[in-house]
Amino acid sequence: MTYEIEIGRGKRGRRAYSLDDIAIVPNRRTRDPKDVSVSWQIDAYQFDMPVIAAPMDSAMSPQTAIALGKLGGLGVLDLEGLWTRYEDPQSVLDEIAALEDETNSPAVTGRMQELYQAPIQPELITSRLAEIREAGVTVAGSLTPQRTQEHYKTVLAAGVDIFVIRGTTVSAEHVSKDHEPLNLKQFIYELDVPVIVGGAAGYTPALHLMRTGAAGVLVGFGGGATTTTRRALGIHSPMASAISDVAAARRDYMDESGGRYVHVIADGGMGTSGDIVKAIAMGADAVMLGSALARAEEAPGKGWHWGQEAHHTELPRGDRANVGTVGPLEEVLFGPGHHTNGTSNLIGALRRSMATTGYSDLKEFQRVDVVVSPYEGN
Repeated sequence: MTYEIEIGRGKRGRRAYSLDDIAIVPNRRTRDPKDVSVSWQIDAYQFDMPVIAAPMDSAMSPQTAIALGKLGGLGVLDLEGLWTRYEDPQSVLDEIAALEDETNSPAVTGRMQELYQAPIQPELITSRLAEIREAGVTVAGSLTPQRTQEHYKTVLAAGVDIFVIRGTTVSAEHVSKDHEPLNLKQFIYELDVPVIVGGAAGYTPALHLMRTGAAGVLVGFGGGATTTTRRALGIHSPMASAISDVAAARRDYMDESGGRYVHVIADGGMGTSGDIVKAIAMGADAVMLGSALARAEEAPGKGWHWGQEAHHTELPRGDRANVGTVGPLEEVLFGPGHHTNGTSNLIGALRRSMATTGYSDLKEFQRVDVVVSPYEGN
């Protein structure tokens, strides 16, 4: 069976599906939502819910990372963001929130590029991670592959528990004529902490990342609320198909490695509870959320949301998006919800979907029946 369709006489392409294109189907007995477990574990770290905060300045500060950790999730701090460039970044965050209210504004992009030109200060990496550690929650920080060699020793010395290497796309083998690239396999082998790496958007690149020894692989490319990668680079990978492909790589790698399990973490394009439900149904073990958490009252962006792509020095491919504010972080995650659009009580919605379809834990729920059902507004 082939899933390729003819685009024209000279090109064929595989049909891929976004999360909006699929829906889960209840085909089993139902359960009480209180009997459903949404706990998740990676390496030695146990979490009450499968939620990782995306390392984005608009969603995560040291304080919000601590708050999320105390609620049972994992906050990841962007170690190349404002919190490691400025001793007190609040005035910078306030300025970004106050910039003109216009999408695709060159003036907004230019000012953000200027603000992010301040150098990264290693001592701030140390102090920010120490602040999170002192609160007694799991400590996680993120670097891009380009900055990992420069700062990883500082990160490890600060006592990080989980190290995240996150880029728009990350491959196990990067080729460059100008500099020696990061050797992921050697790098991960020499570390004493679990590493989550990505994004990967397909079976083969994900399998290669799993072979480096990563504990988890981020799935996604250009699917977030703020990215314009599809318009700027012409690159996009619909998330439902991408997650399913990487889940297949996880299965095959388990056979290849004699049982080593690598966690699949969906990253991008999951702004509502229904998206989270479908990401896990497609095979994700956990989800990395940006815009969904940027809507919390505690979020540093004050209802605005942006990623690293928005202030890239040479080729910005992201917007500062107005996602609004829903309520306190606890309400966003656990309710009670006051919104009918899937932006509050995210975990309550996941529990109810699992209960409605008859599954008691996340691993079981990955086997739920799904149908291709393009979104019609209901």
